[in-house]
Amino acid sequence: MMRKLVAEALGTLILVCTVVGSGMMAVNLADGNDALALLGNTIATGAILVVLITVLGPISGAHFNPAVSLVFRLKGELDNRAFVAFVVAQAIGGLVGTALAHAMFEMALFTPSVNMRSGHGQFIAEAVATFGLVMTILGGIKYRAEAVPMLVGLYITAGYWFTASTSFANPAVTLARGFTDSFSGIRPVDMPLFWLAQFVGAVLALYAMRNLLDDDTDAA
Repeated sequence: MMRKLVAEALGTLILVCTVVGSGMMAVNLADGNDALALLGNTIATGAILVVLITVLGPISGAHFNPAVSLVFRLKGELDNRAFVAFVVAQAIGGLVGTALAHAMFEMALFTPSVNMRSGHGQFIAEAVATFGLVMTILGGIKYRAEAVPMLVGLYITAGYWFTASTSFANPAVTLARGFTDSFSGIRPVDMPLFWLAQFVGAVLALYAMRNLLDDDTDAA
């Protein structure tokens, strides 16, 4: 279990460091072009997901995401204790990832974001983003397990562009991004809306895919 928790914390740390760091680098280089900045942020995030899931997946399953861990808890593949431990490891890893990215760019380790992300459109976007992510994971595991790293990386790459929220789809990443006042940030006051949408989307995806995949595993 300790190896799994370290893998979850490390993976979430590197994921958040990539999201935040590439966002700051993209803004620095894009010269005010937000579309170009988003593209740079997108490519880095999708690429690092492929790497992290490939390398750390055999150790912990490479959740790096409390919504994904909840799905596997409901599937009976994590018990309550392991689920809580995974979520804590992911949250800590994410916060350290923000601090590390800030340190590299010579910023204060934590700067609460003022980037407003609120409204029903953002809720729908995050529910859709997380639904699609969980759908991708469960379908990939069922039919092409070896392709899951690439599938997830490609899905999040697309999600950055087709969702109004730029596809956070991850409560731990959302928490970490609340403490970066940069391109990728989210106001702390807006985080609960994102968390609710993400968990709703994940649970809906679980039940939808159980029927589509003819999965007889009982949800708790």
